[in-house]
Amino acid sequence: MSTLETIPPATEVNAPPTQAELPYDDGVPMESQRHKMQMELLIDTFGTWLEEQEDGYASGNMFVYFSMAQLKNQDFRGPDFFAVLGVPKGERRSWVVWEEGKGPDVVIELLSPRTAANDKNEKKLIYQNQMRVPDYFWYDPFNPDDWAGFSLVGGVYQAIAPNAENLLVSQALGLALLRWQGNYKGVETTWLRWATLTGELLPTAEEKERSFTEQERQRAEQEAQRAEQESQRAEQERQRAEQEAQRAEQEAQRAQRAELQLQQTARNLLQTGMTVEQVATITGLTASEIEALNI
Repeated sequence: MSTLETIPPATEVNAPPTQAELPYDDGVPMESQRHKMQMELLIDTFGTWLEEQEDGYASGNMFVYFSMAQLKNQDFRGPDFFAVLGVPKGERRSWVVWEEGKGPDVVIELLSPRTAANDKNEKKLIYQNQMRVPDYFWYDPFNPDDWAGFSLVGGVYQAIAPNAENLLVSQALGLALLRWQGNYKGVETTWLRWATLTGELLPTAEEKERSFTEQERQRAEQEAQRAEQESQRAEQERQRAEQEAQRAEQEAQRAQRAELQLQQTARNLLQTGMTVEQVATITGLTASEIEALNI
């Protein structure tokens, strides 16, 4: 969507300039707030995915320098979104292919009435023939039906057909693009978002933080529930131990009462004139136990 920049003719270039020496901003704002937010959403969600990767870079509305001929022609391209894998992470002022060693793996242009024809024709040919971008997509933030994707096959872009889940798959990234109806930064509309190949949305940094906070809350609740369950189990064990002690006490008391009752029976039998041996036979007490009754 970015325009071409015209600067005074360059002097003879003896060595390729670095990104610090090259223009990096044309000063032209995005077509609308919606376009700006859509670019930020693509960068934001791709960024959370990059956090889990060893390398890679993504940005938007940044000049991409791909050849010295382009530099001499002052034809500075600033894709609305581009991503590159296999390069070190870190900040850039602009993307300079001869410094980085490769160009973008994916480019996305956000259409507007002013730029749509250029994005669908001239820019598409530049991305195909000069920059050799493996995957190119476009999307109109105000007309979600106008979206398309192309994959470079044999040097020529072939249209990417939406799959069964209505995703446009980027083979270069191993990710997919989908149209998502939802609220982003207070604006409810249909947004273009990155997703996994199974259709799971890549979260924004805020969504990831909320998810992490929610997971922490759930873990805290689960820990509290486990602690409560452990407390309940401990209480149940204490109650069981107390019940066992009570049963043992009751058994001891019953045994003591039975012993006392047996001793009284022995006394009564002895009082009838029975011998110790006879009482022992009847009660099961030993002779010494009967004699100890001190009758």
